[in-house]
Amino acid sequence: THPAAHPTAIGQTVVPTHTFASAPHLDVLLIPGGYGTRGSPPGLDEAIDFIRARFPELKYMITVCTGSRLAARSGVLDGLRATTNKRAWLDTREMAPAVKWVAHARWVVDGKCWTSAGVSAGIDVVLAWMEVVYGREKAEEVAGVMEYERHEDSKWDPFAVSNGLPADE
Repeated sequence: THPAAHPTAIGQTVVPTHTFASAPHLDVLLIPGGYGTRGSPPGLDEAIDFIRARFPELKYMITVCTGSRLAARSGVLDGLRATTNKRAWLDTREMAPAVKWVAHARWVVDGKCWTSAGVSAGIDVVLAWMEVVYGREKAEEVAGVMEYERHEDSKWDPFAVSNGLPADE
């Protein structure tokens, strides 16, 4: 049996096709952020265990916003450079001190791990990843279809300053 559909706050419904136990082999894992990444909501430990178990087989792991919290809690970011949403910066950094957190970054790439700051930075990290995997023309095509103006400088991050974060070490 499949898990139940989950309505969202914006009226959209997410309909899972697999459980963590029945998920097929993955090349790419995209981990979204949001309020469900904080505290201990139902299923969070199972998601963290899934990330830890599946990480070795992945070609790429991409986190958006506070999705990096789940990756960090699983231990797969230990010793790697990563970033997260700047409003969750202090809590996230304290929660996972073994990660080399980069405050002033829209996104960070370290090996097969691609982490982004906030939600719109998540669009930019996916477009940057698409450019590496599928080519610049495809990434530009997708941005154009979305009518989205890309930020291609991974270090461009005015939100680190506006949230009072210190310079990176």
